[in-house]
This record gives sequence, structure tokens and C-alpha cells, in this order.
Amino acid sequence: MVMMEVTALDESVTEGSVHTQSITGLIGLAGTYKGVLAIHMPNEVAMAVTSSFLGMDVEEINADVEDAIGELANMLGGNVKTILSESGRDINLSLPSTISGKEYNFQLASEAAERTVICFESQPGRFHVELQLES
Repeated sequence: MVMMEVTALDESVTEGSVHTQSITGLIGLAGTYKGVLAIHMPNEVAMAVTSSFLGMDVEEINADVEDAIGELANMLGGNVKTILSESGRDINLSLPSTISGKEYNFQLASEAAERTVICFESQPGRFHVELQLES
């Protein structure tokens, strides 16, 4: 969908992370499984992804970037829902949202949540996708 090559890395992120000059797209899951899926991108990566996704030049974090990164989180959340549920009726997704800023911390939603983080490499830089789930 973003028209760029993306490679999963073997690196893992084990502790909560502070994000600097970044944007995070979030989608909540509720039902049989509850939790959150987040895609964390440095601003430069998010602008490049949005440019490729929308086919237009993006030079600042704006509503287009927020919408694009939120939509990516929504698409990934839909894929997670399909994987976790045969019928898809026992898991509901929230509307996507985004947070961004000079520096912010993203912590576990719950101590009971299992956390999986996958790091990715793309031409504009690295980003990671985080899934926190409890059943």
C-alpha cells in the first residue's frame, strides 16, 4: 500500500520507549482479545511513507500524515483481527488515532498485556509496530 520496500529486522524492543520527533498511529482492540496496536515512526519516515502512500510531496507533520499513519494502524489492526478471530465478530476495533510530538512515552496498557514489537527498515529509515494483547 505504501509503495516502498519494507524489511522486518531481527531486533527486538523489550522495554517501554520514548519517542522523539515521532508520530504513533493507534488502534484499540476489544472483545475476546483486548489491547492496542501501535505503529511508531520518526517524523521523517512518516512523511516519506505518507508521500508514497498518497502520491504527493509531504514536508511537515500535518493532517495528511496523521490520517495516513492512522489508516496504516487501522489496516494492520484489521489484519490482526482476522488472524485472531475466525468470524471477526468477537473482536471490535476502535477508530484510529494518532499522537505526535517532540518527545513522548508509550507504555504498556496493562501489566497483564503481552507485548510484541517488530522493527522494520525502509529506505527512509526504521520504524516499529507494537502489539499489546490480553485475552
